[in-house]
This record gives sequence, C-alpha cells and structure tokens, in this order.
Amino acid sequence: MQRRHFLRSTSGLAFAGALGMPAIARAADPFPTRAVTMVVPFPPGGATDVAARTIAERMSPLLGQPVIVDNKPGAQTSIGADAAARAAPDGHTLLMASGTTMTLNPLMPEKLSYKAEDFTPVVLVTTLPFAVVVRKGLATDIPSFVALAKSRGGQLNYGSNGPTSFNNIAAVVVMEGLGIKMQEIGYRGDAQQLTDLMAGTLDVIVVGGSSALGAMRSGRGTIIGWTGENERLAVTPDVPNFSELGPNMVCQTHFGLLAPARTPPAAIARLNEAALKAMEAPELRQRLLSEGQYVRGGTPQDYAAYLRADADRWRDLVARLAKA
Repeated sequence: MQRRHFLRSTSGLAFAGALGMPAIARAADPFPTRAVTMVVPFPPGGATDVAARTIAERMSPLLGQPVIVDNKPGAQTSIGADAAARAAPDGHTLLMASGTTMTLNPLMPEKLSYKAEDFTPVVLVTTLPFAVVVRKGLATDIPSFVALAKSRGGQLNYGSNGPTSFNNIAAVVVMEGLGIKMQEIGYRGDAQQLTDLMAGTLDVIVVGGSSALGAMRSGRGTIIGWTGENERLAVTPDVPNFSELGPNMVCQTHFGLLAPARTPPAAIARLNEAALKAMEAPELRQRLLSEGQYVRGGTPQDYAAYLRADADRWRDLVARLAKA
C-alpha cells in the first residue's frame, strides 16, 4: 500500500511537463469503474496489436475490469490517436502508440488532428529495432553485404513504406553508417515487401521483428543485422547489431501506453502500476522477446523523457527526408 500511495502521489506527468495539480490518492477512489479501452491505431495481427493484446490480457485481473483492445487503423495511425485524444480524460481510455504516432507524425509539417500534448504518458512498453533482411543467396553477413552493395554501385533495391516512415529512416541510418547506397522502392506496408523479397524480386527489406523473423524462418531471407542498441536480441543471439560497428547506427521504434491529457494523476499511477506488474509475467516477456522486442517499463516521467529525446534525435533527418 505504501508503494501504491507513493506512485499515486508522484506520477502523472503530461508529455509537456507536470500537470500542475496535487496528486492525492483517496482510498474511496473506485478507479477503474468499468472496462478500460485500449485503442490500437493499427489493424489486428501486427506487432502493435500483439503487444497490446498481450499486455491487456494481463492488466485486466490487476485492474479488476476488462481491458478491451479496439483497433482503429488508418491515416498513419492518426485515426486511432485522434479517437483516443478526444476520449474522456478519466483513465478508461488508453492508446497503444508507436513511434510513428508519437515521434514521427508530430515532426511532419502536415497538420495533424492531434498533438503530442494531447496525451499523458503511462508507460514505455517495448522498443523495437529494425532488421536488414536480404533475399536468399544475396549475402550472408554485414561484410559480404557491404562488399556487394559497393560493387553494384547503388543498384541494389530496398523496400520503403515512405520517405519519412521509420523503416526508411532505419534504412537511411544503415546506408549512411555503412557508406553504401541503394534504390528506394515504395510500398504500402511490410506485407508486400516480404512477399516480394521471398519471391526474389526485391533485394532488401528493413522491417521489424515479426516480418523479419518470418523471412528468416522461411529460409528465403537472411537477417544480417539489427538496428538495436548494444544488447543483442535474444531471439537471434548470433545476429549482430549495427551499433557494434558504430554508435550512430541505432534506430528503434517503440510501443507505449498513453492516456488523454488531463487524466487524473491517481489513475495514471494505477495504470502504470498494473502495466508494470503485467510486464513482469515471464510468459508476457517471452512472447514480446520472441517478436524481436525489448521489454522496457519505468515511470510515466521516464516515458515522457524518452519521447522528448526521440523527437530531438530524428527531427533533422525527418525534415531532410520530407524535402527529398
């Protein structure tokens, strides 16, 4: 009880800073009083949906109410984000956001239907590196890939979900770090990229965990490296991170839970506590690790700091790619 009171008394930073109101935990507060809706701004079945459903299932008994996943895909995650931002700020609506939602979209010059300041961070759930996957027989590791790319004079091609998509940003980070060039081929998503790579009509894809691991397990694609930090992914311990070659070759997106701005600090603290306990479950951690994700955690303030640092890191590159 002391720990819960402490969390309720100290948590609740909005994205732009403290909410500026006392966080008094009242024993009579019944939160949550009904089901909690977790909005996922992607279709069912993807990495974001997997993370959301995995954590929602384990948060439900901890909160004493169902946590229901509501998929609202479209418009580069803006449809789901806007719906969550407009929900009542009472803690009963959450957004499972991605790096696209909370980092890239707010950096774009186009006017959004929501702002980063429309949300209060709850917890950083996972971070996800990208894998550079080459078609079967093209290369076996980073040195052979670099040698081939340089010998082809920029003629290798790679899939991209758009110039300012996270997978293209990761591709640019890798190319600039390795001193190579490739031709960008536009796609609407990872699925068709994966199909074309496995068919041998696309040379390289730069994608997140489940897509990359699917290509590897099919035997039609080789993961030569991940854009993660120093810690190698447990699911592919023999595959290096590009960061082992240089510190500027890290590029990760993330999944995190947020609530509408002005959600009471006590509710934010309760949600953070339940999420952290859910994330301690060995089966949950194993599921996320097997999807190529790093399990994170921390306080709402930690997540707010992560979002600020992530925006600062990618602001200049996003602006450059948007003009290209």
